[in-house]
Amino acid sequence: MPEIAPIFLTLASLACAMLVAGLLWPRHGWLARKRQRRSIAARVLREDTLKHLCKTVASGRRPTLQSVAGSLQLPPALAAGLLREMEQQGLVSYSSGDLCLTENGRRAGLHIIRAHRLWECYLADQTGLKEGEWHARAEQREHLMTPVEADALAAELGNPTHDPHGDPIPTSNGWLEPDAGQALAALETGKPGVILHIEDEPENLYAQLVAEGLRAGMNVRLLEKTEHEVRFLANGDEHVLAPILAHQIEVLPVAEPAPDEAADNLAGFAPGRRVVVCGLARSCRGQERRRLLDLGFVTGTVIAVEMISPSGEPTAYRVRGTLIALHREQAKWVMVKPLTDVAA
Repeated sequence: MPEIAPIFLTLASLACAMLVAGLLWPRHGWLARKRQRRSIAARVLREDTLKHLCKTVASGRRPTLQSVAGSLQLPPALAAGLLREMEQQGLVSYSSGDLCLTENGRRAGLHIIRAHRLWECYLADQTGLKEGEWHARAEQREHLMTPVEADALAAELGNPTHDPHGDPIPTSNGWLEPDAGQALAALETGKPGVILHIEDEPENLYAQLVAEGLRAGMNVRLLEKTEHEVRFLANGDEHVLAPILAHQIEVLPVAEPAPDEAADNLAGFAPGRRVVVCGLARSCRGQERRRLLDLGFVTGTVIAVEMISPSGEPTAYRVRGTLIALHREQAKWVMVKPLTDVAA
């Protein structure tokens, strides 16, 4: 038995050495990984702050400590400490008396916005993910992309100018198109407009707008606004939103009266009518867009509305000699003009 004690001591010493190595090993030890996680979390906070500042300035508003704290959901004291660090790093400045971005800070912030919006374009057009998932996925990816990778993704996507929500995508040389729209409720009653942008933050409000079927590019017409609700048409369908939800929608007023909203998409035509395709709605993305194009719903194609199912859904359309059934929500994506009033 006495001879066994040194073996146990050796094993115990080896275990202690391994434990210490696991804790202190450079780059791969527990402490190193913990410092790395903290460093990444701090960088993400800085980049989210820069993104907020860039978006606030682009919308014509003045960024403040309170707006930063609210955007990042931080106590004001922690937000103030973060801004002090960023000032020392040359990313923000108070030299004019107001919180503003330096050139380095502006360039870094616009890169994060560019990466986010390009990634949303990719998710919308190249994957089958639901719209409600795009924002959260892009939030993760935006902090991992380099400017070179963002440029490569832009080229792969055909250099889009706007993301699926209607937000302008900053160019690689740092130019961001200024906001040109106004709040939906600011439209004159009865006047038409086009949805430019649907705000995707906070996520719970955005999810409600997605559930309503609202998308950038839709024709809208304000019907009524009160203290408690905003009532409007979007591509011919009536929607009623609480003011806080309507505030998330930005529109561009249309100078000339738009065509009747119920008759500018395929869903607005009864059996016996013929129409010609003008294109697909900008709100139609990803797999749905590719499917409609593959079925022949391309610009210039003549379509005959054949029959409606007894249940009201779907409707059968004759496209290039083939009978194709579409549900109403799908038919709304096909923008058309009437060809003739006689039966097909």
